[in-house]
Amino acid sequence: MTPETAPGAMAGLRVIDLTRVLGGPYCTQILADHGADVIKVEPPAGDEVRDWGPPFHDEDAAYFVGINRNKRSIGLDLGSEDGRAVLMKMLEGADVLIENFKPGTLDKWGIGNDVLRLRFPKLVHCRISGFGADGPRGGNPGYDAIIQAMTGMIAATGSPESGPMRIGVPLVDIATGLYAAIGILMALSERQRSGLGQFLETTLYETGLAIMHPHTANYFMHGRPPQLTGNEHPNLVPYAIFATRTDNIFIGVGNDATFRKLCKEIGRPELGRDPRFARNKDRIANRDALRDELAAVFHQQDAEPLCNRLLAAGLPAGPVQKIDQALTSPHAIHRGDVIQQDWYKGVASPIRLERTKPSLRRTPPKFSQHSAEVLEEFGYSKTEIDALVAGGVVCGSERKR
Repeated sequence: MTPETAPGAMAGLRVIDLTRVLGGPYCTQILADHGADVIKVEPPAGDEVRDWGPPFHDEDAAYFVGINRNKRSIGLDLGSEDGRAVLMKMLEGADVLIENFKPGTLDKWGIGNDVLRLRFPKLVHCRISGFGADGPRGGNPGYDAIIQAMTGMIAATGSPESGPMRIGVPLVDIATGLYAAIGILMALSERQRSGLGQFLETTLYETGLAIMHPHTANYFMHGRPPQLTGNEHPNLVPYAIFATRTDNIFIGVGNDATFRKLCKEIGRPELGRDPRFARNKDRIANRDALRDELAAVFHQQDAEPLCNRLLAAGLPAGPVQKIDQALTSPHAIHRGDVIQQDWYKGVASPIRLERTKPSLRRTPPKFSQHSAEVLEEFGYSKTEIDALVAGGVVCGSERKR
């Protein structure tokens, strides 16, 4: 991702982003990386994750910096009538509105979906919420770890020794942002045929349920909730961490032929012919015995050369690395997986299109950094902009605490 890259696949798309925290900003960064003009509309106090540190750069937390590149920021008080008037002016030239207010907030302000549909029939309006607007939990707040807990994710993670464990990344928030991006692209594709935008919603709760594969599929089939299996897979064996002489490695075997090939490669071909381990269901039934056999082999070898040899043979194996090792690995460097501009470093977009490549055009914005620039584009004069700032409708660079 370089500044000189040709316009991305989303070039020409204008997104008004009213979201804060993680799911929404993650979604809009995906679109921004690929050329969309994303205008981040922040409340007077700013997106709260600007304060979720340390670490900080120039008073903005890494948490904010990591999901807000390629965007412009304007601070706007949507609680005021004049602020909402500015928003409506901005929507005149927008393709997408994305927000994560509590359901009903826009209706309370008199700019709910029915109003938006009448005034902007081509607008795609995406809402991210915890549980949606209806149902017993409709309108309740949603947080990643709470949804992990409520959708069975925590109960399925961990070992008998550790007990239930939260997954160490905000997987629900991130996946909700991904689903939102997919939904927006679907709605834009449909708009090409119908000429009309539409409202779409992704919720953390539905996302949490949707990504619980294979546990939901297993439950529908046999009616039993998953057990705590630590790093082991409930449906595949071997699929787990093993210790070597130097570091831990992860072995993942997806079928019987691959298991036999693994056994041959590590010098134990007889294990592939052993009736206890011949088929995956046999290996599951004899999980502990197979683990002991493999552990004895791996314990005599060094992690990196072993994994290199297995990978070269087409076998799924990898060293258990820390993030610094992953980011500085020869493969990550070769693929350009870390991008940099001035003070900023980030992980490149994983969506690699052949012609319309992603690019790093802007570092993450300071609060309301682009307010005058954005308002001028929408026809506001300098006098009008100064009046909006003086009245507290549009924020200057200083955030209200």
